[in-house]
Amino acid sequence: MGRKQQSFVVVGLGAFGSVVATELARFGNRVLGIDLDERPVNQYANVLTATAVLDTTDEGALREIGCDRYDVALVAIGEDIQANILTTMNMRMLGIETIWAKAANRTHHRILSKLGADRVILPEQEMGRHAAQMLNNPAVHDYVSLGNSYNVVNLMVTRQLAGKPFSALGIEKDPSLRYLGMMRGTEFIGSAAPDMPLAEDDRLLLLGRRADLTRFGETL
Repeated sequence: MGRKQQSFVVVGLGAFGSVVATELARFGNRVLGIDLDERPVNQYANVLTATAVLDTTDEGALREIGCDRYDVALVAIGEDIQANILTTMNMRMLGIETIWAKAANRTHHRILSKLGADRVILPEQEMGRHAAQMLNNPAVHDYVSLGNSYNVVNLMVTRQLAGKPFSALGIEKDPSLRYLGMMRGTEFIGSAAPDMPLAEDDRLLLLGRRADLTRFGETL
């Protein structure tokens, strides 16, 4: 049984909103893209399911084009904070089930949260933390924060460890870490034998608290 197709309305087709909208469409979802500027609307007209040039601070105009029939709204208006806030309010008034909104700063974040946005994003800060984590430890290929200091990290096996057995990592003896699997090229290795030789550029998937993962990453 296939995944149920969802419908999304993305308001603001700038650098952030346009990427989210096009990726959602690529995944096979129904996506309506809206912007006050006709240039990005025209640019993505053949990529998204539908597009509209619209002032989204006007609740009536949003109802007129059927925004209330969409499952999820992403308010990605960047520079005009007032328009961002009013649009988020309108999406809530329309009864859209799930609302995500892009914030420009911490104060804006608090306002959007109080207005009932289900998720508020600070893209620059989140990407900054992401970049810092990887710059701090070159072995970190990628990571996902799960909250409460827990992360899933993708750690690269270095040249120094290549050829050594999996047991040399000491993961099974460290109760603070949980091995989730390993990618070797395009192959996923869910269960690794202790004597399995490691290869350079193997990517370990580990779950643990940030401090414990950092400590382990520094040993690679």
